[in-house]
Amino acid sequence: MPQVSVTSRPRILVVDDDPTVAEVVVRYLERDGYAVDSVGDGAEALRRALADPPDLVVLDLMLPGMDGLQVCRRIRERRPIPVIMLTALGEEIDRVMGLETGADDYVTKPFSPRELALRVQSVLRRAKGSLVTGGTGVLRDGDLLVDVGAHEARLGGRELTLTAREFDLLAHLMRNPRQAFSRAALLDQVWGWSFGDTSTVTVHVRRLREKIEGDPTAPRRIVTVWGVGYRYEPVDAAA
Repeated sequence: MPQVSVTSRPRILVVDDDPTVAEVVVRYLERDGYAVDSVGDGAEALRRALADPPDLVVLDLMLPGMDGLQVCRRIRERRPIPVIMLTALGEEIDRVMGLETGADDYVTKPFSPRELALRVQSVLRRAKGSLVTGGTGVLRDGDLLVDVGAHEARLGGRELTLTAREFDLLAHLMRNPRQAFSRAALLDQVWGWSFGDTSTVTVHVRRLREKIEGDPTAPRRIVTVWGVGYRYEPVDAAA
């Protein structure tokens, strides 16, 4: 009897306590070919994400009991699952808090379901290996090593825990040493977005500095170019 080859669909976990929002999100994502599950509270979302990890979590910030920030933080402690945060709050500090906690992206309510579907596609593509870090090769600068093929980064021999976006951003900057990039350019070249809030880049740079700089408040590698953005400055003169 002939064997039928079945290609597994990416699995998405949608977490929102508003049934109407959840239904719309699930419908649009299923229309794009994803296998989608939905839950309405943070504790159950965390249980499912850890017991049977999905490929991505769409996570509302405001949830009963355990809020989205707590869920995201605890997922990040245990699993490298990409997270897109949904928030009805418009203040920049709320968006930044989600990114600081480890979210890969955020969408502010009310949002276009089509935009969310595009963000899901973008984050999944990055998580599986983006154009920025595609291929093989090793980038070195002093005691910092980025192995693109293995998708691994080490500092002083110690493996760094980087999200997919942080890895892409670091590799992109190291591949272009001493070149200044605006936040908008990085958003386009690393995230693949032609639009979006550039504070996303600011937060990721801050998180990277905390992981690779001896003193994140006085960075030597990822330096600020005032009025422009950022550039990578090799600490190894031969780099």
